[in-house]
Amino acid sequence: MKISADFDSGNIQVIDAGNPQQVLLAIRPDLNSGHFQWFHFRVQGLQPGQSHGFVLTNAGQSAYNHAWDGYQAVASYDQQNWFRVPTRFEDGQLHFHLQAEQEQAWFAYFEPYPRLRHEHLVATALAQGAELVACGRSLEGRDIPLLRIGAAAPGSRKLWIIAQQHPGEHMAEWFMEGLIERLQDPQDTEVVQLLAQAELYLVPNMNPDGAWRGHLRTNYAGQDLNRAWQSASTECSPEVLFVQQHMRRIGVDLFLDIHGDEEIPHVFAAGCEGNPGYTPRLAALEDEFRTRLIDNGAEFQKRYGYPRDEQGQANLTLACNAVGQAFDCLSLTLEMPFKDHDDNPQPSTGWNGARSAKLARDVIRVMAQMVGKLR
Repeated sequence: MKISADFDSGNIQVIDAGNPQQVLLAIRPDLNSGHFQWFHFRVQGLQPGQSHGFVLTNAGQSAYNHAWDGYQAVASYDQQNWFRVPTRFEDGQLHFHLQAEQEQAWFAYFEPYPRLRHEHLVATALAQGAELVACGRSLEGRDIPLLRIGAAAPGSRKLWIIAQQHPGEHMAEWFMEGLIERLQDPQDTEVVQLLAQAELYLVPNMNPDGAWRGHLRTNYAGQDLNRAWQSASTECSPEVLFVQQHMRRIGVDLFLDIHGDEEIPHVFAAGCEGNPGYTPRLAALEDEFRTRLIDNGAEFQKRYGYPRDEQGQANLTLACNAVGQAFDCLSLTLEMPFKDHDDNPQPSTGWNGARSAKLARDVIRVMAQMVGKLR
């Protein structure tokens, strides 16, 4: 048996692979940070017809160790079709097993979004009419493209959507793929309606270094980008600084920051109710956005989510709060689960890339319905 993680978003350390029924592993922490939870590795030399077991020995010390309860790991034989495998969390260790059908399989915390697919997504978007407004650089020199879909015109609303500030939250770029694909359908009447009134500014992956390295939470410098919106710098968080500079130049009328939540098995949105500048107008827009998603049949709900902040008590280092405060606009953090959306459980896959992309297409419908009342 050979276990490896020396590839895009790979993360694992082998402790003892001597027993194929109980392979002992550990998750590698983010570089320059103590955060860890994301894992992704390949196993070669499986015996078809036999059960192989794997143990993440340090799962109980991970960043969100309560998140393992009710969680099921994902596996794939071809890196295209991912499915959940039997998993249990016991005595601080995560155990999962696979009844092997082939000699090789991949395992991950969630269905990965590969860098090659990201590059194809951006290239296809540009070939179909998106504009490359600017291209930032990560600390390790990877591209961070800022795309615009929709012609810039006087009076058009500026809608910003960014994804994967936290690199282990791969559902965020699956969401962006679904978003971009629908936005570039010229026969889609709702898209035509939206683009007649708005231009969309999109950053499909804010943290390419962390994603490539198999990080959960931080960039190459160990910086949580979603805690850097009051202190962005070229030394620690150029990814955030790049986006902020263009926001100030262009303006923002709506902002969505796309994330994944480790613990909560539901899709939900966190708003800006704790901001000093929060107003009844913004509260009404937030409520309408959530309600319309549900009314349009999206996999979304309003009952479960984060505790609400008292007004004036918001953490303004978060993107959602910082942008909402700076631009007096509808600003939301959209969270998808690593587990499943328990309002509509699908045990074989849990929440996955396809459902993330479908949610994005539903969000476009809501934006088309609301674009005329953002200001």
